[in-house]
Amino acid sequence: MILESAKALVSGGASGLGLAVARRVIDTGGQATLLDVNEEQGEAAAAKLGDRAFFVKTDVSNESQVEAAVAAAAEKFGGVTLAVSCAGILGAARVLGRDGPMPGDLFAKVISVNLVGTFLLGKAAAQAMADNPENPNGERGVIINTASVAAFEGQIGQAAYSASKGGVVGMTLPMAREFARLGIRVVTIAPGIFHTPMMDGMPEHVRDSLGAQVPFPSRLGKPDEFAQLVASVYANPMINGTTIRLDGAIRMQPK
Repeated sequence: MILESAKALVSGGASGLGLAVARRVIDTGGQATLLDVNEEQGEAAAAKLGDRAFFVKTDVSNESQVEAAVAAAAEKFGGVTLAVSCAGILGAARVLGRDGPMPGDLFAKVISVNLVGTFLLGKAAAQAMADNPENPNGERGVIINTASVAAFEGQIGQAAYSASKGGVVGMTLPMAREFARLGIRVVTIAPGIFHTPMMDGMPEHVRDSLGAQVPFPSRLGKPDEFAQLVASVYANPMINGTTIRLDGAIRMQPK
């Protein structure tokens, strides 16, 4: 698949990893539809990216909104060839916290956004991609999910988050196997500690401390490095049905 002609859908596209992916696609020559719940940020990001960017306010946990957003993107740019799920929430809380057990609603919300939202976008995107003509490799599209190293080494307070990201990892291979007959690949990226807007709320010394835990390079990951891996996955037809860690060799400690 050639990024220069990509017609991308990016959830969480108004900031952080999603915005970096959209920028990479557009800077390379492709088109990108940004999906996000933050309308003000989304409109501003699309305006800054130019005419080949399009914003649709979308709650990824809402099936009808996701389906409408995919349809709008396909109509705007004449199809969908790449879908990248970057929308997510942390929902950090201990199962048995100081104020009592974690509410089931909080756990369900994290699952709904991070896992169900990823599934809904992948499902709707695959349906749109199925109508694409095959390229010379027999491909019609690529779906890239975002998990986390927390899927493998969840820390105390990450029960909901780790469960949601573990679910994303778990559904990658069965979806890739199912969509193989359509020429659609499914891949998941599991980032380590990246400098995203969520990190901006932390004191600088805390961010530095987190970066120092990464074996090499000993710093926070850059959103552009995530976008670079998205571009590589999109271009390489043999990358399919797997989860790729992008983490500088970090293995998270219990807390």
